[in-house]
Amino acid sequence: MSDQSLDLIHEIIREGELEVEGRFVDASNATLFAHASHGENSIPVIYKPIAGERPLWDFPDGTLANREVAAYRFSRELGLDLIPFTVLRNGPFGPGSVQQWIDVPDELDIVALVRSEPDQLRKLALFDAIANNTDRKFGHILQDKDGKYFGCDHGLCFHEEDKLRTVLWNWSGLPFRDDEISTLKKALVSVDILSDLLSADEIAALRDRIQELLSSGHFPEPSEDWPPVPFPPF
Repeated sequence: MSDQSLDLIHEIIREGELEVEGRFVDASNATLFAHASHGENSIPVIYKPIAGERPLWDFPDGTLANREVAAYRFSRELGLDLIPFTVLRNGPFGPGSVQQWIDVPDELDIVALVRSEPDQLRKLALFDAIANNTDRKFGHILQDKDGKYFGCDHGLCFHEEDKLRTVLWNWSGLPFRDDEISTLKKALVSVDILSDLLSADEIAALRDRIQELLSSGHFPEPSEDWPPVPFPPF
C-alpha cells in the first residue's frame, strides 16, 4: 500500500464520521465495531469510548483509551509497526480510542502460530516487555490475510508496577539481539513522546523499566509474584 493510501486511511479514521454498527458483547469494556466515513470512502474501525470503560482496582479510571494510543505511538516511534493505526478522538458516545480494524482469516490458528515462534512475534514480546502489557492474550494477536502480525487491546499497559502477563513467553531468558538492544536504546530516549498520554510517574517507571531491560540483556522471565498468563488466555 502506498504512503498516499495510508495517509488517506489515517485521515478518514481521524476525521471521518463514525457510525457504530455493533458491540463485542464478550469484551470487558465497551468495544464497538464502527465505520469511519468521508465521502465515498469508509474504513472499518474499533471504537472504545472512555465512557464505556469499567473501573479497575489497579488502573486509574478513564485512562485506558490513552494507553491504547500510547501503545500505537510508541510502537510507531520504535519502528516496530506492530499496532494498527490508533487515535484519540470524539465519537457518538464521547471521546475514546479509534483503531483501524484488521481482517483476520477465519481459519487462522493463532495458538499454532505462536508456538511456531515467528520473528514478528518476538518483536511483539519485546514491545510487551517495554510497555508492561498485563493482558497479552492469544485473542489479542492478529495476523492479516497478507501474513502480517499485529497486536491489539493495549488498554492495560504502562502501569507503574511490574505487571507483565502474556502468552508470549517463548523467548523468556534469551539474550537480546543487537537490533533489539538498538530498539531498547531508542525507547529509552523516546519516552517523553508519551507525556501527554501517561502520568509523570508512569513515564518515570517506563524509563526505569527500559533501563532494567538493557541492564539485564535478556528477555524477562515470569514473575513469581504475579500471574504470568492472563486469564482466560484467549
